[in-house]
Amino acid sequence: MVALRLSRAGRPAVQLRRLLVAAASAGTGFLLLSCLGYALNHPESADAATLRLAWCAVPLAATVYLALAVARTDPGTRPRPGLSAVGLGPGRLMAVSALTTALSCALGSLLALLAFLHLRGDLTGLPFDGAAADVLAAERPLPAPATLTLLALPPALASATVALALRPQDPHPATPAHHRYGRFGAYGSMARETFGSYARFGGRFGRRNAGDGERPGARPAGRRAAGAAPAPAPAGTPPAPVGATGPEPPDPDWTDLGTQPPRDAPAGFPWGVALLATGLTAQAYADRSALAVLTGWLLTATGLVLASPGLTHLCGRLLQSTRPGALRLLAGRVLMTEATRIGRPLGVVCAVAAAGLAGTTPATGSAPAFGPLTTFGTLFVAGCAVATLLTAAVETRQCRAGTTAALLRLGAPASMLRAAAALRAAALLAVFGPLTLGVAALAALPVTR
Repeated sequence: MVALRLSRAGRPAVQLRRLLVAAASAGTGFLLLSCLGYALNHPESADAATLRLAWCAVPLAATVYLALAVARTDPGTRPRPGLSAVGLGPGRLMAVSALTTALSCALGSLLALLAFLHLRGDLTGLPFDGAAADVLAAERPLPAPATLTLLALPPALASATVALALRPQDPHPATPAHHRYGRFGAYGSMARETFGSYARFGGRFGRRNAGDGERPGARPAGRRAAGAAPAPAPAGTPPAPVGATGPEPPDPDWTDLGTQPPRDAPAGFPWGVALLATGLTAQAYADRSALAVLTGWLLTATGLVLASPGLTHLCGRLLQSTRPGALRLLAGRVLMTEATRIGRPLGVVCAVAAAGLAGTTPATGSAPAFGPLTTFGTLFVAGCAVATLLTAAVETRQCRAGTTAALLRLGAPASMLRAAAALRAAALLAVFGPLTLGVAALAALPVTR
């Protein structure tokens, strides 16, 4: 009951994002059912039906990505203090988020089925004077197992992706390559033991380490007998304050293998550039078959998604170059911090825009003819990409709410924060706009030559 209230009691913006997921699932389900109708009406064209079904992987991936972005911004399934006491820990909240995503996608699949049956004439007769009868196989019975299987794909994939992405993780992961040992060989000690806290192994028995320069049985360095006077300090050394303890010498054998230097830029930029080049090469030198085009665009889109966080990080660095002021420093720091969260949806939008520009390039002097389903699928994928980018912007704003509140308490004007947001948008547009045009031109080059 508490989980149901967490999912139901949401602000209008939260409910609107969930309705966007339902609408995306409805569009994907309708496209999948349209492929089924084409296969039923053209049983002799098995290859064309399979290719249409393969193209549906693009809107399906866009729907799953949008569902994941919406699940990340859902405040009802975010871990908060006190929820673990009533049985809603991180694992249960992850299950609630996956269930909410599955319900939204199931609602969309149901709407897709109703729209498909209405256009087929199974509910109230053929609409639009039977214009969609040939595409949707209105005169053939609809197989129930295939229909249910296709409609179950968006809810199943979306909920599984959300559960995998939001699964609880160990806040203190162990290092895979090196192990740290505490006092007397105890495994898992997180605190560093200094030189003087405990004697080394065998130090109390008169042993010495190799290279110490002490004879066996000598008292360890840094210790003195009870009641013995301290050793005189060298000449020129300032006297220590009363009651102060001198710093312990560093341990020459200590190496902190558990800490790693912070990563400067997001990983994946070289792989993204390599996949982008491979995808453009596949489109340039392969034949102009639909399968080759699909494979090339999948590689190109994957490369753009992997390379975009690095480009976003580069935009932040460029904004902070050459003696930045407070405005440019704030805008650049935000871009560098949120490079991964903003860069990946921006790469998806860049790939969709490049594909749309390249697809509208005339091949033989006239614009290519698109059918109604192709136009609907293109607009649908573009809408999902833009909605995902806006949802990622909302998530970024939520993550920076504490920083924004602190800046306002320190006296930063709200106009400066709005100017920093506009500056970030202008910098991203200046980098990703020419990149989109360049990718579209290179992808359309084999068609125009």
